[in-house]
Amino acid sequence: MPPPQIKFGTDGWRGVIGDDFTYSSLRLAAQGVAEYLAAKGEGQLAVVGYDCRFASEFFAEEVARVLAGNGVQSLLFDRPSPTQVASWTVIDKKAAGAAVITASHNPYIFNGLKYKPETGSSAPPEVIAELEKRIHGAQQVKREPADSERIRRYDPRPAYYEQIGRMLELSPIKVGGLRVLHEVMHGSGYGYIRELLGGGSTTVIELHAERNPFFGGVNPEPIPSNLSEALQTMKSGGYDLCICTDGDADRVGIIDESGRFVNQLQVYALLMVYLIEMRGWKGPVVRSLNMTHMADELGRQYGVQVHEVPVGFKNVAPKMMETGAVLGGEESGGFAIKGHIPERDGILAGLCFADMMVRSGRSISQLLEDLEKKVGPHAYARHDIHLPRDSYDQDRRRILETLREKQPRMVAGVEVERVRDDDGFKFFLKDGSWVLLRTSGTEPLIRVYAEAEDSQAVDKRLHELEAVVGLEGHGGG
Repeated sequence: MPPPQIKFGTDGWRGVIGDDFTYSSLRLAAQGVAEYLAAKGEGQLAVVGYDCRFASEFFAEEVARVLAGNGVQSLLFDRPSPTQVASWTVIDKKAAGAAVITASHNPYIFNGLKYKPETGSSAPPEVIAELEKRIHGAQQVKREPADSERIRRYDPRPAYYEQIGRMLELSPIKVGGLRVLHEVMHGSGYGYIRELLGGGSTTVIELHAERNPFFGGVNPEPIPSNLSEALQTMKSGGYDLCICTDGDADRVGIIDESGRFVNQLQVYALLMVYLIEMRGWKGPVVRSLNMTHMADELGRQYGVQVHEVPVGFKNVAPKMMETGAVLGGEESGGFAIKGHIPERDGILAGLCFADMMVRSGRSISQLLEDLEKKVGPHAYARHDIHLPRDSYDQDRRRILETLREKQPRMVAGVEVERVRDDDGFKFFLKDGSWVLLRTSGTEPLIRVYAEAEDSQAVDKRLHELEAVVGLEGHGGG
């Protein structure tokens, strides 16, 4: 029987390397995936990708061997690659799905497995349930040697670059004379932006592009606390834009020309302005419930519908496909754009900012000023509260039960207008601000978020909600 910890959260299965993420547990997970794919019929093709984490290429090869042992052919990437490149390869090669070895932006001690179905999107709940059922029912692992005829090495870059060229007119960006810094965070996005924008007057310099399974001592998540060198480099001058990608390059962070971090809610709002106003696209947008309400105001101005869904791209992607949305996004820096894949792509989102600058002739700081004129002042913060891993399930239940019993009617002196409780607890306040507490599905974390008109108002909302559940003093950015 497989160990009980093989459980898919909002974005796949993750575990500590050498503890619950081992060759034996991965083989069982791969066996479940193989049986799921084999059940679709003979001759199935799967994509197998991996990131820059410790031993990821060996774990990926092991997945391909198990797939081969079950009669499933695979395209095994020949180098670490962004997760969304695997998603695009699924669509491009009409594959049945993709297995990607990555723990995304998690600490270096983790590795994991993401599964993408034939749509290239995050796996929906019914697919996750079927995968878990097959993983837990796996009786025997079947494998073939690494040189099996069913395993083919594949360079995914040329086909992906062609697709990006269809999504964006790259030539004006290449000759736009931009000075771009790409903070790779030792992740699998190395080389992509530099190669896509090379050949003209625009220059791309990479920071932390070398492989380092320890990620330089920080989590490969593009948030300010992990970007000190990139922020300082931008403050020193000489660059127009910094694109930061996470460990598997499906998330993005943006730093403006003065060294100011553009928070993910502002990034979403600017992408909305870019697609609808600058490119003339029309259609609804989808955001996770921890994403900005600036989108709602822009939606009113543009006459487009804004759909709110629970956190996780497994919720964003289906709503995008259902509604034909032009943009989907979540607070952790994941953004998807219509016509590409219904999945996060940090490379494409970052390039959209370069295109935004070339099309408008304005800097990122000027574009932010334009945004504030449209939607008013904005502030946002998130507190990540780490809990002991061993008691996390018990602690999270207690915290959520406490909040259910003690739901505040006022937060920071503002009346609560309504509450959403299908993914943690989100309190919508009468002044248009909001505060949310939810538990992570992949890490032992409680996250508390707030958005209001200024940072003082945000802090009040965060601290008051944390106090309700006895977490005051534990919050941190």
